[in-house]
Amino acid sequence: MVKVEKGDVIRLRYTGRIKETGEIFDTTDEEIAKKAGIYREDGVYGPVPVAVGAGHVIKGLDEALEGLEVGKKYEIEVPPEKGFGKRDRKLIKTFTLGQFRKSGLVPFPGMPVEIETESGRKLKGRVLTVSGGRVRVDFNHPYAGKHLIYEVEVVEKIEDPIEKVKAMIELRLPRVDANKVIIEVGEKDVVVDFTPVLDETDRGTLALGEILLESDLKFLGYEEITFKPSVEELLKPPGEEEEAESEEGAEEKEEVEKAGEATEEEGDEENAEESEESDEAEEKKVETEEQAEKE
Repeated sequence: MVKVEKGDVIRLRYTGRIKETGEIFDTTDEEIAKKAGIYREDGVYGPVPVAVGAGHVIKGLDEALEGLEVGKKYEIEVPPEKGFGKRDRKLIKTFTLGQFRKSGLVPFPGMPVEIETESGRKLKGRVLTVSGGRVRVDFNHPYAGKHLIYEVEVVEKIEDPIEKVKAMIELRLPRVDANKVIIEVGEKDVVVDFTPVLDETDRGTLALGEILLESDLKFLGYEEITFKPSVEELLKPPGEEEEAESEEGAEEKEEVEKAGEATEEEGDEENAEESEESDEAEEKKVETEEQAEKE
């Protein structure tokens, strides 16, 4: 009997629905997604890798995973405060009809809207009512205040350190073939080399994936995390990258030239010393010969 503990990396199969209505809002099963009308062409289906306690799934579900047995199926109920939150009346705002018309919009109940706050944050909401020149918009999450029911099964508990890192790559970068990535793990350090998949992956997507992966790997207990190429290298414009390589090459050339000059100087010094030694020997030889003639 294998049980799940906080910090474990597992593969989880689940389907989530709204208790009050029975509406399915999320699933790892492709067929269920199609039947429920929530299937996405760009979606990735099948058991999802999760680090228990890292917040990879909704809070109430994340907490409930601890203590579950691998291979068994469970039904878990999540209250609103641990799901999509309670409904907040402060998040229901009233706008004038003119504000919408200035943007070329004709509001109607149920219409999705998005506004940008002064801080640049984007808020998504939906129109509740349109009446008397006023438009009420609800910025609460559509499932706020709802109880959630999850049908779950822990398919696997991953034990191998390298496979755990691969699982986190699969979670954050599902389009990347984690088996091609070069991974080296130590007791407290890990190196993740994406060079083999660099030509088949968008650099911006890879940079974002590395940022998220760093948090995941720290959760798993790694203190020193190295990515190749680094986020900075991935985000560097192509022109700057070539310039950097050119500068690096120039520096190497300069170092080689300096090393060559140093070698030549050392050679000159050695030759000078040898020449002096040769001159001294020659003088001694002459003196010896002269002394011999006198005798």
